[in-house]
Amino acid sequence: MVGDSLEEYYRARAPEYEQVYYRDDPARQAELSAESERLARLAAGKTVLELACGTGWWTKAMSADAARIVATDIAGETIALAREKTYGCEVEFLVADMFTHEFEREAFDLVVLRFWFSHHPRQDFAKLFDILTRPLRRGGLIWMMDNNPPAPGTGGLTHQTDKHGNNYKLRTLSNGQSYLVLKNYFSRNELEVILGERFDIRSLIHQPYYWSVVVAPKGT
Repeated sequence: MVGDSLEEYYRARAPEYEQVYYRDDPARQAELSAESERLARLAAGKTVLELACGTGWWTKAMSADAARIVATDIAGETIALAREKTYGCEVEFLVADMFTHEFEREAFDLVVLRFWFSHHPRQDFAKLFDILTRPLRRGGLIWMMDNNPPAPGTGGLTHQTDKHGNNYKLRTLSNGQSYLVLKNYFSRNELEVILGERFDIRSLIHQPYYWSVVVAPKGT
């Protein structure tokens, strides 16, 4: 049986979601550790809006020095797991769809989105960029992180590509349930072109396993 809803996939994946952070791979672990430290420094003293927060792994990393975090996810299953963790600052969790929820405008110093850019349709980036930009105070920043192409035999099998160049992969959970998931990958140059049309790129790190970027809306 194949499910075709990304939301359904992450709801079902919630109990095993954090397994990806504990793989026995020193190079991967080094990248995750370094990125977690960079994000914590970026969030220090800031009011943060975290979209698609999942189980709170990155929320916890930010919370040591952040002033306040509003963390949201569409899946109540992942939010429930996130609420079980202990945080170093005030964290408000919301079950919310970032595409329909009206977040307070110009209220946050930092907007965080990890492992979502790769799921967003290539032809609709403008909508995502609007969502990321509206909650920012003037001078605020956006941090994003995502996967680079996995080694052969990992990360699910490529199933199809649509007319917009979106890649779809078949992901199978430990219970045997399979889901067709939109999952795109980007070269450093592609990210510079796509993001550079809308943002000033303050930093872009592109490593074997992950990439991350800090951007600011142009003119701020």
